Amino acid sequence: MTATGTGTGTGTGPTTTAPATATGDTPGTGTGSSVSPTARRIWLRSRGLLVAAAVLVLTGLVLALLRSGDNSALHPSSAAPLGSRAINQLLTDHGVDITVATTSDEALAALRPGTTLLITHPEDLTPERRETLHRATQRTGTRTVLVAAGPGTTAVFAPGTEAIGHLPTGELDPGCTTDLTDRAGSAQLGGYGYLPPTDPATDPTTLACYPYEGLPTLLTLDAGTPTETVLLGAPDILHNQSLADHGNASLALQLLGARDHLVWYLPTGAEAPGSDDERSLTQLMAPGWRWAALQLAIAAALAAFWRGRRLGPVLTERLPITVRAAETTEGRARLYHRNGARDRAADALRTAARGRLAPRVGLPAAAAHTPDTLVPALAAHTGQPGHDLHQLLFGPPPADDPALVALADALDALENRLTPDRPETTDTTKTSDTTDTTDTTDTAKDPRQ
Repeated sequence: MTATGTGTGTGTGPTTTAPATATGDTPGTGTGSSVSPTARRIWLRSRGLLVAAAVLVLTGLVLALLRSGDNSALHPSSAAPLGSRAINQLLTDHGVDITVATTSDEALAALRPGTTLLITHPEDLTPERRETLHRATQRTGTRTVLVAAGPGTTAVFAPGTEAIGHLPTGELDPGCTTDLTDRAGSAQLGGYGYLPPTDPATDPTTLACYPYEGLPTLLTLDAGTPTETVLLGAPDILHNQSLADHGNASLALQLLGARDHLVWYLPTGAEAPGSDDERSLTQLMAPGWRWAALQLAIAAALAAFWRGRRLGPVLTERLPITVRAAETTEGRARLYHRNGARDRAADALRTAARGRLAPRVGLPAAAAHTPDTLVPALAAHTGQPGHDLHQLLFGPPPADDPALVALADALDALENRLTPDRPETTDTTKTSDTTDTTDTTDTAKDPRQ
């Protein structure tokens, strides 16, 4: 297709700022353009970004669904695997009145003598709130069950007790003889192990059960008193997914159903340590999300560097820029070929040819694109049938590249028929060149000249 041309020469001819076909639609052409964006072309160019966006959205939804189970962990109305709806139903069936509290104020308001207080995430509380709850349990004679109690919790509710964490969770034997363990048998515990402040063998108010390598994972302090404290190393016996395993259900019922009233306290993030301090968005994000954001930023920077076309300063040029007609023609032809714009290429060829043919048959430039005027004049000068000329100059676009090349050849042939013969200048040029050479030689031989 690069053989097409719209100028008067294709070699080292005159220079021009742009060919005549660089303007918009010309008279006699169709209203559409093959290079204008279509729905299919827009889809092909943007489908990669759309697929990436869809994958990102689906990934976010999956992560949200997976993390939604964490928000319902140990919630008495949650039927999720980590929820506690099953033990809640068992306690209700045994006549236990359950009050769900989500703040320490609600938990304090629900405490009364003969109550069991279950704190599901005691490590999420600030030290001040732990102190407030501990004083309230001592004042009201409340039995306290602490799930996965760590060092911060034991320092307030069980002074002198050392919590050792990260123990594996699995089936453990009771390792002690009490009414509670005799009924339950083995249970699924672990998580935290505890070193009591006194020797359980000599102190009847201290019960150390379900040991792992000598560390009890269920520790009861002040046993037999109204204010006894139970430290539960892991929450597995309260989960829906593991309640039916081993003696988990029996142990959970005895720990939480020993009294008629149970306050089920679920601490929220508003009562977590540092909740009163102002924190930035990055501090509120989970560590995994911060790393993901950093990786996305690095990927975006690398993509911008990869797609960047200019790595140096922008070059400035004086305008208008003069470009050879042949270079402009070839460049435009390559653009047409790359976009498959045979209709635009054919229209450019026909428009330029009509503009050059009209003056040669004595017509003004305004009549160059009027078929009723141009075709009869050309037929009179060339003797070709009017139908063939109309098909050549105003016909439909070619169907393929060979047809476009054939159209260009036919237009050239038509112009050549109407171009007057040019005088031969080869002999004159040769004679002039010979004369100049002879004069130069004679001058070189005679130093006096």
